[in-house]
Amino acid sequence: MSIPALRALRGRFPDAEIFILARPWVADLYRREPFCNRLIAFTARGLASKWRAARELRPLGFDCAILFQNAFEAAAIAFVAGIPERIGYARDGRSPLLTCAVPTPRAHEIPRHERYYYLELLHRARILDKVPDSDLIRLDGATAAREAGVQRFRQAALGDIVIGVSPGAAYGSAKRWLPERFAEAANRVARELGASVAVFGSKDERELCASVTAAVAAPSRN
Repeated sequence: MSIPALRALRGRFPDAEIFILARPWVADLYRREPFCNRLIAFTARGLASKWRAARELRPLGFDCAILFQNAFEAAAIAFVAGIPERIGYARDGRSPLLTCAVPTPRAHEIPRHERYYYLELLHRARILDKVPDSDLIRLDGATAAREAGVQRFRQAALGDIVIGVSPGAAYGSAKRWLPERFAEAANRVARELGASVAVFGSKDERELCASVTAAVAAPSRN
């Protein structure tokens, strides 16, 4: 949802070096985008680890941090990293750590789609003169990613038709469909189309994905 804002930021500062600090599970969305000069994977978990990660950012000499994340933690990391200008919404009690604490828009003040929330941050911080009338979410690196994916499928000998199955869900198993149901659905569609099956998931979902793959009769890859 932040991609339109990042694209607008690149348009506003075409020669700037834009670094993106992101969790590994979302980092690949930014990796091939032209607005990103460098991607830094943020893997820290505990307080001490996060403190060290923030200190490690200091030598990079950033001029400004734009915090699309609302959490106090994001502002604390930018503060500890010694970034002189820190811009973000005034939320989660973090205003004292920001040099530009932007008032949070009320529900009726901006369109409901989440992308406008991030674009409005840039507007209210006077980085953008106005919010674009329409800036659809698109992935400029999608073509390259698709070609890389097709090549990997070929290397895995999965054939020309591949069904993607993603059985995981964040924040608890209550939102997950049963693994055997995923396998049953994959088997049925694979038979109808003469397809192979690729099962996708995060590193924390390895066991879940393996159980689905084991129950798939068609050629499959986890």
